[in-house]
Amino acid sequence: MKNYIKKTAFGILLGSSLFMTGCSNFLDDQDPSNLSPDSYYTLPEHADAAVYAAYARARFIGAGAGIFSNNFQLLDAPTGTQTTATAQNSDLNNLLGLVYDGDNLHVRQWWTGAYRVIAQANLALEKIPGINPMDEAQKKRTLGEASFMRAWAYFYIVRLWGDAPLVLKPQTANSEDFYPTRTPVEAIYDQIIADLKVAEASGLPWMDASGRVGLAAIKTELAKVYLTMAGEPLNKKEYYKLAADKAKEVLDYSVANPTIINLFEKYDDLHAVTQNNKVEHLFEVQYLADIEGNPLQSIMLPNNSLAKNISAFGSGVGSSVPTVSFYNSYKKFNPTDKRTDEQQFFFTSYFVDGTGAAFPLGAPYIFKHFDVAGHGAPGKPGTGRSNLNIPQIRFAETLLIYAEAQNRADGTPNTTAYDALNRVRGRANLPALSGLTQTTFEEAVWRERWHEFAYEGIIWFDMVRLRRVYNEDSNGFDSFIGHVNKNSGKALEEKHLLFPLPIQEMRNNTNLKPQNKGYGS
Repeated sequence: MKNYIKKTAFGILLGSSLFMTGCSNFLDDQDPSNLSPDSYYTLPEHADAAVYAAYARARFIGAGAGIFSNNFQLLDAPTGTQTTATAQNSDLNNLLGLVYDGDNLHVRQWWTGAYRVIAQANLALEKIPGINPMDEAQKKRTLGEASFMRAWAYFYIVRLWGDAPLVLKPQTANSEDFYPTRTPVEAIYDQIIADLKVAEASGLPWMDASGRVGLAAIKTELAKVYLTMAGEPLNKKEYYKLAADKAKEVLDYSVANPTIINLFEKYDDLHAVTQNNKVEHLFEVQYLADIEGNPLQSIMLPNNSLAKNISAFGSGVGSSVPTVSFYNSYKKFNPTDKRTDEQQFFFTSYFVDGTGAAFPLGAPYIFKHFDVAGHGAPGKPGTGRSNLNIPQIRFAETLLIYAEAQNRADGTPNTTAYDALNRVRGRANLPALSGLTQTTFEEAVWRERWHEFAYEGIIWFDMVRLRRVYNEDSNGFDSFIGHVNKNSGKALEEKHLLFPLPIQEMRNNTNLKPQNKGYGS
């Protein structure tokens, strides 16, 4: 399933943040230290290695961000659905408390990580066309993958920072735009769409169990881009129809091919290594313990103040835990919601050392990213290693994108939109909905997005595009500005609609000024 990731240890050396030199296990007759982009890109295998490196760079999402924290927490900490039981990482504390600035380590590493993906994709897109001989269909597919990865990274960048440098060529210190200015949001979206359309037309399969991107992910990402553009800040309402139509292509394929694309029947499959890159997992960040293991396992475990280990990984950190109020909101308004049943999306007890006696944890913890094979279970000692991927695009999101977009495009939900929403609800053991108005249907979709995609890096972007925030006390939605996060007691402000540019980057490149509004100069 993951043969390509083993080559990443070599392929990743092809890239750096701005310019690259390369080496590869594919060459035995040349000193790798003497390779350069000009001398390297000569064989079809080099095209694959370049794309593998772009995929590998996506693992910045789970990379460490100081003591007891990682980059993954950036997107959930400000939502109000998450808190920490450790409080030893000041950058994470500032994100939770909505008092972060451009010195925040998580913010800086997201910027650097996303642009490194782009740098590697740019190199691949420039060099692969010149490889000869190379099968044209293979060349087209690898160029499509590189285009997708560039779009994937820029989609994060434009939503996090708004206007940002749009760099489309490999850079050296002598490049004309080595110190780029910021490109307007709409132009960045235009490039994202263009890249995704190249990927869509590149001859890739619908799904690829090795973890390489397929049509289902590309089309869902394009639908998600359209849905985002229909909301704030662009407000291109006509894009709701584009989003619905593109998501419908994936839905139609899944109807004809339910064993290939579908919802998992059990929530257990969402975090089972055996289900990586399959069925519901349309695209994931890849992990393999021999190269780089999944980094979320200790972050979401209870910290060692419990005085008992519940895992083969040893003691946990507990720096990423749900707020009790959000956890309670599932069954508070839907008593049959199984997502808060034990060891579904959350867990409140586990087993001493992973395999021993049941042990109460005293509070809910996040189970969505829990690798049972790594931690252990009764009768199955854990390995202390994790090959579990981090999900990026799930078919559940395709369904809810279609439901939301079709309802807004046509002014009322159709049968397919109800079916899409009710499929997600049905798996959670919630009753089917019917007879709703456009507004009540839309809010029902939003609630499912909050409860289905919590702790997957999705909700924050919903808050920004909708300018609305789920209220766990009323089950309704507040305006973004003025909503008080219950974990910190702090209110969201207008400035929080964008993150600050990293101060270090602004010092290195004065063309990035001015800083985003509300974060000083």
